[in-house]
Amino acid sequence: MTAYIIRRLVWAVIILFMLTIAVFFAMRLLPGDPLMIYVAQSQLSSIGPEAMEKLRVEYGLDKPLIVQYFSWAGKVIKGDLGRSIFHNESVGKLIAWRLPITAHIGIVSFVVASILGALSGLLAGLRRGRLADQIVTPLAYVGITVPVFWLGILLIWVFGLKLGWLPIGGYTSPFEDFWMSTKQLVMPVVCESVLGLASMSRQMRSAVLEVTRQDYIRTAWAKGLRERAVVFRHMLKNCLIPIVTLMGFAIGTIFGGSVLVETVFNIPGMGRLMVNSIFNQDYVVVQATTLIFGAIVLVVNLLVDISYGWLDPRIRYS
Repeated sequence: MTAYIIRRLVWAVIILFMLTIAVFFAMRLLPGDPLMIYVAQSQLSSIGPEAMEKLRVEYGLDKPLIVQYFSWAGKVIKGDLGRSIFHNESVGKLIAWRLPITAHIGIVSFVVASILGALSGLLAGLRRGRLADQIVTPLAYVGITVPVFWLGILLIWVFGLKLGWLPIGGYTSPFEDFWMSTKQLVMPVVCESVLGLASMSRQMRSAVLEVTRQDYIRTAWAKGLRERAVVFRHMLKNCLIPIVTLMGFAIGTIFGGSVLVETVFNIPGMGRLMVNSIFNQDYVVVQATTLIFGAIVLVVNLLVDISYGWLDPRIRYS
């Protein structure tokens, strides 16, 4: 197990290294100059060439691309994520304020998707062809295909503008106003969790239908065990193996979806910061946010792989 974890960590570092290279050079391929955007936003249209060159030296944009990359990577290894051109502030401070917001919404969405997806899929599999299955299965197909941004706009129009039940955007910390924070979370959580919930529901239903045909399940029924005992003692653990895999994908989907959800609902999180930084060509911020999202996904996938051994003792790591 230890050797397997070490190999996975080495591969994770290599993947992060390749990710940073791809993002770094892709951002440089975009047309335009981040300093010109910064100057325009700062209303310094009268700035002279000497001042522009000074800014270029200050932010290291006067050096060759390969030198810029290794200079940035070296600072990241030391814990310095750089300084934002557009915000003129440390990227670490920008992320430290926004990451808890994205994590709050993402964790709630993950819990909702995992619990409701597993339970609805379990119910549909156990009641195949009945009313529960006829309701859950079509809704799962709809959830997989619905565009997140369209769903967000629809929810705002119905529950925010027409009915007035929920605020249409913004974010409030639960430590400041728990009730307002809860109301503001409802629509973003629905949008971020819908894809993962639908995918887990479908996969759980398929896993239940497959497990119920196994000999040990037939033996459990033949022994006269109650349905609850058969499901929770013998069936559920084996059904969870594909669900755990989807949970790992759900984390990436949720954090990736935060880019759209936070933009639609005007939430000042990491996703919105990334979108604004892409438009403003704030290279350092985009690189840092992508690095953090990538690291989160890699760590979650490692935990998912390790959990297989607990769910199925027959799985061995070599």
